[in-house]
Amino acid sequence: MTDKAWSVLMPVKVLAEAKSRLAGLAGLTGPRRAELALALASDTVTAVLGSDAVARVIVITDDQAAAAALAALGALVVPDEPRAGLNAALRHGAGFAAARWPGDGTAALSADLPALRPEQIGRALRAAAAWPTAFVADAAGDGTTLYTAAPGAAFRPAFGLASRARHAAGGAAELALDGIPGLRRDVDTPADLRGAAALGLGPHSAPLAAELLRCAPRGR
Repeated sequence: MTDKAWSVLMPVKVLAEAKSRLAGLAGLTGPRRAELALALASDTVTAVLGSDAVARVIVITDDQAAAAALAALGALVVPDEPRAGLNAALRHGAGFAAARWPGDGTAALSADLPALRPEQIGRALRAAAAWPTAFVADAAGDGTTLYTAAPGAAFRPAFGLASRARHAAGGAAELALDGIPGLRRDVDTPADLRGAAALGLGPHSAPLAAELLRCAPRGR
């Protein structure tokens, strides 16, 4: 595989249903929570499209606001036709990509990586190219933020609780790389958001996160 050889899939929930575990942040009402979820996804898309290892970002979503905003950033958007959860959405996106770009690798990426940098996703994808399937564990050590399949390899994402163990049990190689903290730092809780902010947030997330974290109790 060469550079520009990856289709990166990003599933995005209906924004009104996203990031429920962040609801405890002061001032994070339903509409603000949707705003934050979209900001996180926007920074993730922007970082991935900035990598010279990525040919395209494919967002799988049924949220019209997210579809419009992420398409404006340069993502391709397909509807979540299965409507059967995260992994089904990813398999649907992988089928879309394989039908059009069969010679490219397929990568599934969390949509809540606001501290991600283009060079980090690029480094991980280049390392992943050496394996039929590979993954990157999250900062907590039990989840997954990136799962990849080389051209011709079976694409079997297993995101969800304890996904690190499931991906490893399925034969995927764990990429134990240094220098990719933004790729490991997904955001589900106020503590996660604070950790991402310490790494440096992207421009869509930074202003809103700064406002929310000013009022958040430490340790949450």
